[in-house]
Parts: sequence; C-alpha cells; structure tokens
Amino acid sequence: MTADTALNTTLQTVLGQARDAGVFGEIVVVDDRLEAAAANSTEPSTYRLETDQDKLWVGLVMKDRWLSESIEADLMHSGDTLDELLEEELVELGLDLSDEDRPLVFEHFRSDDMLFTFRTPIPGVPASSLDADRVTTFLLAYEATFRQLGDMDAADDDD
Repeated sequence: MTADTALNTTLQTVLGQARDAGVFGEIVVVDDRLEAAAANSTEPSTYRLETDQDKLWVGLVMKDRWLSESIEADLMHSGDTLDELLEEELVELGLDLSDEDRPLVFEHFRSDDMLFTFRTPIPGVPASSLDADRVTTFLLAYEATFRQLGDMDAADDDD
C-alpha cells in the first residue's frame, strides 16, 4: 500500500467516525485532505486533516480575522494555553499522551491562501504510518477545544 493510498484510507475511516460523532457540519475528503465544517461557528470555519513536512496535521482555518481574534482574546483573558486545553480534551476522549508526545505544538498564522490557521502536528502519527482511531481522537479533541473559544459556538450566544 502506497503512502497516498494509506492516507486516503485513513481519511475515509476518520470521515465516517467524525460523521458518527455528530459535531461537525459537512465533512469531505478532497485532494488527500479531510475538511469538516464547524457546525455552529458564527462565521464559516473548517477543521482539517492534512499532511505537510511528513507530518499529519489537525487544524482549524477561517477567512474571518474577527473570529480568529475572538479565539485569541479568550485565551489571553483566561490565561489558558491551547496545548493544555487540547490535552484536557484528549484525556476526556480516553487518550493519554506519553511523555514523547509532549509538548503539543501549535502554529497560528495566516496561510498563503489568506486563511487564519491554527494547527498541530499529531504526535506519533507520521504521514507514512496512520492510526485512524488516534487521528479521529485528535480531530474530535480539536473541535471540542475550539468550540469553547471565542465565537466558535454561536449556540452559546443564545444564553
């Protein structure tokens, strides 16, 4: 099995598991990348799984600067860090990280295609050897982490 075939097989498995979780909008696999729409975000945003630098990355992208800034503001005011919040969600989902998996790395930047991007390489999952259950857990934990930040959950505005 080639690396591209393994990646596509993994992404198709993750797609099914993510749909079963019921926390995303539309989920598709396009060009060796999984895209899962944030279900209740105040502005369109998408969770992604994609390879870069021989790593599989889980990420969140959005065009709206205001939405990105609302996430940053929540983190600044709470004093929480994304790696701590993500690790808490991973533990909630039954995945304890090994010392080798720490610290979780976050990148936050504006991409070449002008999207505000938060992303994390999934530790222990090189692009050439994929564990679909672990990848799904990271995707679900990423969604749970960001749902509680900024204006990612418009349903919270109704309270």
